[in-house]
Amino acid sequence: MSPRTVFIEAAYLLASILFILGLRSLTIPDRARRGMQLAALGMLVAIVGTLVNHEIVRYEWIIAGLVVGSVIGYPLGVYVPMTAMPQRIAISHMFGAVAATLVGVAEYWHLGNGAEVSRPVMAALGFEVLFGALTITGSFMAFGKLQELLPSRPVTFKGQNLVSVGMFAVAAALFAWLIADPAHPGAFYAMVALGLVFGVSLVLPIGGADMPVVISLLNSYAGLASAATGFAIGNNVLIIAGALDGASGFILSIIMSRAMNRSFANVLFGAFGAAPEASQKTAQGLPVHAITPEDAAIQLAYARLVIVVPGYGMAVAQAQHQVRELAALIEKNGGTVLYAIHPVAGRMPGHMNVLLAEADIPYEKLKEMDEINDEFKNADVALVIGANDVVNPAARTDKGSPIYGMPILNVDEAKQVIVLKRSMNPGFAGIENELFYRENTAMLFGDAKASLAKLVHEIKQA
Repeated sequence: MSPRTVFIEAAYLLASILFILGLRSLTIPDRARRGMQLAALGMLVAIVGTLVNHEIVRYEWIIAGLVVGSVIGYPLGVYVPMTAMPQRIAISHMFGAVAATLVGVAEYWHLGNGAEVSRPVMAALGFEVLFGALTITGSFMAFGKLQELLPSRPVTFKGQNLVSVGMFAVAAALFAWLIADPAHPGAFYAMVALGLVFGVSLVLPIGGADMPVVISLLNSYAGLASAATGFAIGNNVLIIAGALDGASGFILSIIMSRAMNRSFANVLFGAFGAAPEASQKTAQGLPVHAITPEDAAIQLAYARLVIVVPGYGMAVAQAQHQVRELAALIEKNGGTVLYAIHPVAGRMPGHMNVLLAEADIPYEKLKEMDEINDEFKNADVALVIGANDVVNPAARTDKGSPIYGMPILNVDEAKQVIVLKRSMNPGFAGIENELFYRENTAMLFGDAKASLAKLVHEIKQA
C-alpha cells in the first residue's frame, strides 16, 4: 500500500470518527455546538483526503466547486434567519441529493453506459440515483411549501395514490432489470426521470403541518443515496457518513411520526398529510378571555413555577431573547421557569431548542414532553408563545378532530394559562383550539416580541 493510499484511508478513518463523535454530541444539548464543530472538522479532513486521491487528474473544477460552494454556503449559514432555517435545510438536502445523483449518472456513463458495470455496482448505482432523484424534487417541493411558494395545504387529485405507486413500481421494475442486465442506458435514464417525478408526487399531497417529518425523511433518503454512492465508487467515508445520516434520519422520522400520531407506513408511502375530515366542533358562542399586559405581568411576577411553551409564532416574531429577559425577572423574584418542548413544535426537528439556545437559555431548563407533562398541574402559569396544535386538548377529547390521538403538552392542567397570539386564527391543522376558550386561559393578543417586551417593562415597574 502506497503512502498516498495510507494517508487517504487514515484521513477517511479520522473523518468517520469525527462524524460519529459529532453525532453523539448532538444528543446532549450543552455539547451540541461542539458536535457541529467536530462534524465540520471531519468534513474538512474528508475533503483533504479526497483531494490527494490519485484518480484526480485536474483540479480546476474541484477548486472552482470549493470556491462557489463556499460563496453560497457561508451566506446560507450566517445570514438566513432562524425562521427560514427549515427551508434552508430542505435546499441543503436537495444539493446533497443532486451531488449523489450526478456522481451516479457520471459513474454509469464513465463505465460505458452500463457495458462495464458489474451487477453489485449496478445495484448500488441504481439505488443511489433513484433515491437521489426523488430526494431532489421532494426537497424542492418541501422548500416551496415552507417558503409558501406552493400551497401549504395538501395538493391532491383523484387517483393520486394509484399514480404514485404505479410510478414507483415502474421505477423499481427498471431497477431490477438493470441489475440483471446493466447495459440498458435508456432504462437507466428513464428510472432517473421517474425518480424525479415521484419526488414531486411524494411531497405535494403532504400538508405544511407535516413538513418536520418530511424534512427528516428526506434527510434519511439523502443519506442512503450517499452511502450507495460510497459503495459504487469504493469510498469508505461516504459509506460511513451516508449510513449515519440515513439511519439517524430514519430513527428521527419514526420518533416524530409517533409524536404526531402518524403511521410511519403512511409516511413511507407519502399518504399522510391528506386533508382529514374536519371536526364538527366550533367555537361559536364560546367566550374568549382577553388579558392586558399589566394583569399578565402581575401573575407572572408572583408565580412560583412558570412553564413556557414556545411555538412557531415565537420563531416568526424572533422573540426568544425577550423570553430569556422575562424569565430572568421571574427568577429574580424567586420563581422557577422551565421550557416545555414538543417534538414537532415549529417547522423542523429541534426548531425551538435551537432558538432558545441562541438566546443562551440554559439547556437543563429545556424539558421534553414526557419529562414536563406531569409538571403542568403544579405550574402557577403556563405561558404559551405562538404554539397551537401541540397544546390543543381536542387531541384527547374530540374523536372527530384531525389531531385526535396526537400526544400534546398538558398546558390546560396549569392553574392559569396565558396565550400570546396575534389573532384567533387556527394552526396548521386548521381547527379551533379548545384551550383558548377554557376558563383558566387568558389571551394576550399582539406580536409576541412586543407583548413580551411589555411584560418585561411592567414587571420592572412593579
